[in-house]
Amino acid sequence: MNYNLPILYEDNHLIISIKPAGVLSQAGEMDIPDMLSMIKKYLKIKYSKPGNVFLGLVHRLDLNVGGVMVFARTSKAAARLSEAIREHDFSKRYYAIVNGDLPIGQSELLTNYVAKDETTKMSYITDQEHGKIAKLIYYSIEHIQEDGHNLTLIKVDLLSGRFHQIRLQMAAIGHPLYGEKKYGNTISSQQDGLGLFAYELAFSHPITHEEMVFNALPEATIFTKFAFFSQQK
Repeated sequence: MNYNLPILYEDNHLIISIKPAGVLSQAGEMDIPDMLSMIKKYLKIKYSKPGNVFLGLVHRLDLNVGGVMVFARTSKAAARLSEAIREHDFSKRYYAIVNGDLPIGQSELLTNYVAKDETTKMSYITDQEHGKIAKLIYYSIEHIQEDGHNLTLIKVDLLSGRFHQIRLQMAAIGHPLYGEKKYGNTISSQQDGLGLFAYELAFSHPITHEEMVFNALPEATIFTKFAFFSQQK
């Protein structure tokens, strides 16, 4: 499959692009396109680079999640971005569509201890002794009905980066994501995939220390059914 990757920004240290849903962050067992390989190829062709092209993967998005990603073009940038993520100096925000009605304008901090089951490749909520803390804040924006089901559009500020964190924590309060298969059986569309999109990254440039903010809007049909997105264009 061929993807024309939107490049939002690039310099000698960084490159920021939008990952489509259905594309891996890096190559895995599945024989499908991945962002790391595609951007390496883009850089190799654009700059006529011989041999291997260095590109550092500092964070990931799940296969069925689209959104903004940053990659490091130097090892120094990769190390500093990784440190920023560990120190929580790296902001990630998402749009999510959840099942059910959440009161419009409601904001809530969710805090759980979570662990990952390597056998099932799923996260689960546990206690402080056996899990790592997971925090997010969601803000409810708009309601729609889809095939007779009530859906709510929310913004999510991810305050920690646990495996399947948003999917798990929203399902735990009775509002699994649209299209969710693992953490709650909700309505879905083969075309739309999972109702989750990483719309903003904010961080300090690893070399110049300039504050960088990058945004994108989701293009999946289910998102565009919300009036909120027509107002953002």
